[in-house]
Amino acid sequence: MSLHHRPVRVLAMPVALAVSALAACSPGGSEARVDPPPAPPADVAGFCAALHEELPETVAGLARTRTEPESDLTASWGGSAIVLRCGIAKPPKMLDPKQEGVHVNDVAWLLEKLDDGGFRFTTGLRLAYTEVRVDKEHATDAGMLVGLSTAIAATVPEGVSSY
Repeated sequence: MSLHHRPVRVLAMPVALAVSALAACSPGGSEARVDPPPAPPADVAGFCAALHEELPETVAGLARTRTEPESDLTASWGGSAIVLRCGIAKPPKMLDPKQEGVHVNDVAWLLEKLDDGGFRFTTGLRLAYTEVRVDKEHATDAGMLVGLSTAIAATVPEGVSSY
């Protein structure tokens, strides 16, 4: 993946204002069914556990919800509107230089449009791959990645994961 060829910078302040406009959008659901990835190597699991502790309580105006089963490798906001899985294996699309990417708060993300209208964002150039799936209702822009990127930058070191 060539995130360094076509980065798009997202500035935190304007995006934060746009994200706050979405605060009224909050789908129901007190938990989300999220299958954790297969057990990653110990170092990757450690980065994911640290990330789990730093994740924001709200993303795009949606409150953090409990995942079932509970795991340090998963998190969700607004039921299943926004779902995070940390410690995934390297996505094959990371090798495609034509894939689109964005940079948000010093974190590179692979951007993939899903068949259901939502998006999947996957971190690159970090020692643990983290995937965030966003339903089509909340996939209006990459602004929802601001808080997540801040937490990732603080807990998952830069580098290329061998997993």
